[in-house]
Amino acid sequence: MSRVRQPPLVTGISPNEGTSWTKVTIRGENLGTGPADLVGLSICGHNCLLTAEWMSASKIVCRVGPAKDDKGEIIVTTKSGGHGTSTVSFKLLKAEKIGILDQSAVWVDEMNYYDMRTDRYKGISPLSLRPSNPLGIDFDKGKVPLKDLEALFPGVSGEFTSENFSATWYLIENHSVTSFDQLRMAASNLKKQATKKNEGSLAYVKGGLSTFFEAQDALAGLTELGSLDAAIHQRLESDGTERVEGSMTQRLENVLNRASDTADTLFQEVLGRKDKADSTRNALNVLQRFKFLFNLPLNIERNIQKGDYDVVINDYEKAKSLFSNTEVSVFKKVYAEVETRIGALRSLLLDKLLETPSTLHDQKRYIRYLSDLHASGDPAWQCISAQHKWILGLMQNCKEEFINYQRVGLGAIALDLEGDPRPSAFSRIRDTAPLSKGGILHTPRHSTWHYETPQQVQFVEKLSDVVIGQLPNFWKLWISYVNGSLFSETGEKSGQVEKSKKNARQRQNDFKKMIEEVTHRLVKLVRGALLPSTLTELELRLYGGWENKTELTGPWLTQVIHTVRVIFEALVALEIPNDLLQVIQDLLLELRHHCLLVTLHHTADDVKRVAEKEDWVVDNEGITSLPAQFEQCMVQMLQSLKEPMETKPGEVNILQLDQDQASELCVDIIKVFINCLEQLSTKTDRDIDTSHMSVDLASPNLFSGIQEDFCPTLEQRLLIILSNCQYLEKHTFLNLAEHFEKHGFTGTEKITRVTVHAVKELDESLFDAYIERKSDPIVGSLEPGIYAGHFDWRDCSTPTGVRNYLKEALVNIITVHAEVFTVSKDLVPRVLTRIIEGVAEEMSRLMQCVSSFSKNGAIQARLEIDSLRDAVASYLSSESHASFKQALEVLPQLHNGADKKLLEELLNKFKSSMQLQLTCFQPSNVQPVKR
Repeated sequence: MSRVRQPPLVTGISPNEGTSWTKVTIRGENLGTGPADLVGLSICGHNCLLTAEWMSASKIVCRVGPAKDDKGEIIVTTKSGGHGTSTVSFKLLKAEKIGILDQSAVWVDEMNYYDMRTDRYKGISPLSLRPSNPLGIDFDKGKVPLKDLEALFPGVSGEFTSENFSATWYLIENHSVTSFDQLRMAASNLKKQATKKNEGSLAYVKGGLSTFFEAQDALAGLTELGSLDAAIHQRLESDGTERVEGSMTQRLENVLNRASDTADTLFQEVLGRKDKADSTRNALNVLQRFKFLFNLPLNIERNIQKGDYDVVINDYEKAKSLFSNTEVSVFKKVYAEVETRIGALRSLLLDKLLETPSTLHDQKRYIRYLSDLHASGDPAWQCISAQHKWILGLMQNCKEEFINYQRVGLGAIALDLEGDPRPSAFSRIRDTAPLSKGGILHTPRHSTWHYETPQQVQFVEKLSDVVIGQLPNFWKLWISYVNGSLFSETGEKSGQVEKSKKNARQRQNDFKKMIEEVTHRLVKLVRGALLPSTLTELELRLYGGWENKTELTGPWLTQVIHTVRVIFEALVALEIPNDLLQVIQDLLLELRHHCLLVTLHHTADDVKRVAEKEDWVVDNEGITSLPAQFEQCMVQMLQSLKEPMETKPGEVNILQLDQDQASELCVDIIKVFINCLEQLSTKTDRDIDTSHMSVDLASPNLFSGIQEDFCPTLEQRLLIILSNCQYLEKHTFLNLAEHFEKHGFTGTEKITRVTVHAVKELDESLFDAYIERKSDPIVGSLEPGIYAGHFDWRDCSTPTGVRNYLKEALVNIITVHAEVFTVSKDLVPRVLTRIIEGVAEEMSRLMQCVSSFSKNGAIQARLEIDSLRDAVASYLSSESHASFKQALEVLPQLHNGADKKLLEELLNKFKSSMQLQLTCFQPSNVQPVKR
């Protein structure tokens, strides 16, 4: 913990009395640890901190200000010690007013002017009196740095008129490379000037001595004559002679009077010329002495034209401190002209301050200038108001420019913002995921991408440039206005700083309304371009007007969301209160929700286009590329929604906000795909577009007889779609559920349940349609085949083998097996089981319809039923087992061993003769479907 210092104590001041602006030296104890530690200094109640120069902890030098008290204490205040005390006092003397020509011991030292604004002494200004060349030779300056001279000669100066003049400094600075002969000539010139000055003064005195002595003798003679005349005059009065007319004294008096009148007449002109010369000499002395003031108006005009406003302000402060309260009429007149020029400068600076566009540095600089010139009003607030109007106008003009270009049919435009060299918002995100206008399955854009960007997207980009380029400087200007830093660079001006802070506190609500107006204007302009339905009719007239009715796709909306987020993050980085940015958050929420819905709707269209491009080429697993393309389409949709669905700090999760609607849209997309599958299955051969189909001739799993112009039959399409449905149910939908969960979708179980149910319904429908087309002909051929040739179960010859109708039925079943196996071996058990169920059921029905069987008829019927059952044993279900059992139970039992032997021989004969055909019914890796 740092040690607490004692309060300052002033124990001495030198001198202890004087007029205003007298330089004094203050001594004492604990007067601060450095210049920054000194925070207060008052003498006789007047704040002298502006002129204070901290020398050490025991010494401070300053100038006494125009205090009201005649006598008072010296109080020092420091950060480390606090408010101090004083054991001495200072007496302030009131200065008497002195005329221009009156003798005075006070001389205004213009050569060492103290600038109170910068708290340091200043050398002679370009407007002050400059001395002539004392050496009388040309300057031949070297390259000796000023810093080196200050280090070699501390405390002195090379200025010829300075009281601390150093001849060595002067010679090194101005004649470091002058030749020796030139320096000898300069020494001779100095001697001549000194001799001439001394001789001139001495000759003047010598020439006036004789005149002085003659005047003294004349005065003495007149005194004696006056005494004699008085005596004579007194004597004559006593004798009465004085009254005699024409007396000697009377005549003498008349002569003397006439002589006096003649002398006055003779010397009146000489004396007048002398008075005029004296007046002229005095006027020239005044002009020379106050050359700074008389040249100031012209020099102010010149420096204003050059832009040297600091020089103008310094000279004005000097003139104001010296002549603002003068009583001399000529000084008043010149000073009034100076005030007129300064008034014009104030107007010029105010015009420059309110010009747009301008940099923050220039704005602060002009505000400081106007503050130093004591301009009326509040220039800082005027600048803030002007910037606010300009930003609003810039945003509105941005919209009008785009709409005008849109109406005349021009393509993409580049709105040039003056004074804003920053890259556009699009250049900051050009390395993000590639965007496509037509859908997520399109190829990336080429180099002319910018010119294909929708007008609304370009508009939001340019609007982002306006806000990010201008609003930060606008906010920083307000912060500088609040904390008073606009005046900190020109010295500690506590009065201006406090006034600025007070004005800022009073105008906080006004500035808050300005920020709200800018953010609301931004939001409404974006809504007018992208979400016009959220605006009223009046707002649409002001912020809408876009003629392009084409709705933006998800990728473009994603880019817009990214741009608005960039704006929001830039404003948050400025520490703008969150309540002022809430409208942008609300806009982001609606844009994200809109992007989600639009993307889902467009994905449904993409899914339709994917289904239309089915090429009907199956792979080894019995599926086409359609399920994979559908899954890829859905995955790319989720990837494109990654940024809009991402929840940034302070944002709301849009899926939790409206999860039911999002889930329903996802289900609708999948149902669209399922409906497309159903439509593909019902299309006729003429409706199928084969222009996009390609066949892999090297694939071993092609349909028999497939050519390059392959077009699948209706039954083949049914099988392909059935295979795809099974793949969707077992793989695709499960994969999509994982992707949905990964991207934050809720209700994935519901989505999976509903979509699986929908695909199962389609599967059952298509399966029934296929079975109906394949099973009915086979089942329908059994009865005619059994009774072909007027066959009768009651009167038939001894059986010799299985009849042809059953072989034909098996061949038809084998044909179905081949057709299904070519598409998908996984479908074989399911299809054959269903067909065999129909055949078994028909055989059972036909056997039950027979009234009676002969022995040979019973053997024949049992032979055919057993042959059929044994041939398709791998595909028997419980229903087909029951049907075959019912059929056999109707037949008479064989009790004779010879009959049984005959049946067995015929059965073996059948299996042997059709061994090759029946091989397809013996799959090693296919299990019968259990229902």
